[in-house]
Amino acid sequence: MQLALGLGHDVLGVTLDLPEKKKARAATEQKNIAYLSLKRACPSCGMSFPDPDPKLFSYNSKAGACPTCTGYGVITAALKKADPDFVSEYKGGEIDEELCPDCHGARLNATARAVLWKGMGIHELGQKTVDEVAKVFQAIKLTERESAIAKDAVKEIQSRLSFLQDVGLGYLSLDRSAPSLSGGEAQRIRLAAQLGSNLRGVCYVLDEPTIGLHPRDNTILINALEALSKNGNTLLVVEHDEDTIRRADHIIDIGPGAGIRGGTLVAQGCVDDIMQAPNSVTGHYLKSPIAHTGKPHRVFKEDAPKLILEGVQRHNLDIESVGIPIGSLTVVTGVSGAGKSTFAREVLLSNLIANTGRKSDEKPHFIDCRTIRGIEFIDRVLEVDQTPIGKTPRSCPATYIGFFDNIRKLFAASVDAQTRGYGAGRFSFNNEGGRCEACAGQGLRTIEMAFLPDVKVPCEVCHGARFNPETLAITWKEKTIGDILQMQVDDAVEFFEAMPTIAHPLSLLRDMGLGYLTLGQPSPTLSGGEAQRIKLVTELTKVRDDVGRRGRRAPHTLYVLDEPTVGLHMADVAKLINVLQRLVDAGNTVVVIEHNLDVIAEADWIIDLGPEGGPQGGKLIGADTPLALSRKKTHTGQALKTFFAAHRKRVQSKKLSK
Repeated sequence: MQLALGLGHDVLGVTLDLPEKKKARAATEQKNIAYLSLKRACPSCGMSFPDPDPKLFSYNSKAGACPTCTGYGVITAALKKADPDFVSEYKGGEIDEELCPDCHGARLNATARAVLWKGMGIHELGQKTVDEVAKVFQAIKLTERESAIAKDAVKEIQSRLSFLQDVGLGYLSLDRSAPSLSGGEAQRIRLAAQLGSNLRGVCYVLDEPTIGLHPRDNTILINALEALSKNGNTLLVVEHDEDTIRRADHIIDIGPGAGIRGGTLVAQGCVDDIMQAPNSVTGHYLKSPIAHTGKPHRVFKEDAPKLILEGVQRHNLDIESVGIPIGSLTVVTGVSGAGKSTFAREVLLSNLIANTGRKSDEKPHFIDCRTIRGIEFIDRVLEVDQTPIGKTPRSCPATYIGFFDNIRKLFAASVDAQTRGYGAGRFSFNNEGGRCEACAGQGLRTIEMAFLPDVKVPCEVCHGARFNPETLAITWKEKTIGDILQMQVDDAVEFFEAMPTIAHPLSLLRDMGLGYLTLGQPSPTLSGGEAQRIKLVTELTKVRDDVGRRGRRAPHTLYVLDEPTVGLHMADVAKLINVLQRLVDAGNTVVVIEHNLDVIAEADWIIDLGPEGGPQGGKLIGADTPLALSRKKTHTGQALKTFFAAHRKRVQSKKLSK
């Protein structure tokens, strides 16, 4: 072989070992000769390949990306502009995606996909979950030569996979695209990266890292945070989670209220110090948490009306049949990645929106499930999410909920307004005539900075009042329309006490823990949680209006909420639970995706998915009341069991102390 390679300039031919009768013919036929080469080129077809390089295995590099989809794994309309029919790829404002016909979603070019190690291509590893890849590398046995090359690299890979598992992300596939990750998942990936960096003397600031985490995973996350701390780092964590607060070395409690009523250091120290502080709302709820019996508020008979989904198949979901009692507070639970959002939003919500209110002779059409029975009980479907209620400063809680119209009518009915001929439109900051034209009714002006972000400053003409002097000359109970918009909700409830159409939505805002907001608070300044609670208040005002109409049945609405406790303090969670129960008491059905045990314990019915996340999830592992589920050995059931046991212990200790 050495002689042949020398004579052939690193290329040789091998005659195939054929049966005796074909040997003579094989000697003259080139197709029966296999050519081998030491060079990265094929003598037969003439194809050549570059020297292997790390960039070859990256779809973010031109050297490794599939040329057809440029490393995305899918073909979108943006990549089909050469096609005259590319406009048809847009459907309903969304881009229709197709799997790349060349790489079939692998994102890498053919050369990169052809390189194998231990019988696997790098794209095949990327399609596996963190847990699956961790098992692959645990089982790999290196030869002496491979160990000299890859020992340190394999050790580092195993370490980083372990960190991802430590923060509860073992169900994610390695090639999962970043836009498809939740905020909590993205934050935990960054946390895993820091755990792997092994740095010391760093101050980390984390904003609610427990978002989207099941109680089972909370312990894993807190252990990971403590590991960072023990490495000589300082962690400043903004958090509402009770377990995280109780395990903190030092707690800083800010309050006592929210908005302008907050910002004061109420207490600091250990958990006992916080609980002993008289003005600490956090301490009060740590000492006396929300009381739970575990029994549902509403008991449903076997033949009670239900919404029944059959043959659910989407992503990792595989459910033959699952029921949601009509007129209940139903909570969908399960560990991260179990399929909760897919079930509640992509299957239940999407199908109900498409089929609710259809004509009697129109055949229903279901996607990702065989059928849904009981749709006739639902008149309306609504997702109450945390998207902003408005994008401009002219949008505010008063205009979104709708009671500002009644306030404008009050001012228009005043003697001074009627004398001057002012109608209700005069007191709208969205209309010309009454508003301040210098700021177009926004109360703010935007200053464009050449190389810096734009700056918003109060309007120098109206000083934030939004209206011109002629409009502000009209008063009601010695307040101008500008004063009303700058009034806090708590103060406005008393101010409009004699006007039920205005006082009722204001009292609902106060009950939701939003009494610190001003009526004219610009929508872009509201948090996601504040926007969601304002939407709930809007729905509660509609409930009252519909019930108050004689001779007309209030429409039965099914509400879907995805983790509404995100960003909420324990005191606000208690108020949220009260509002959800009021929606159900009004004759509606509420479906909530939630990890918060206070909300889960208050449910009438629980749909528990799992048993794990990712490929090991998507099964119906429990459908029962909170107390009944706490007797089952699911992750949610065991968390509820511990939760109820701790509650009973606190109740018992209180009785003994008395």
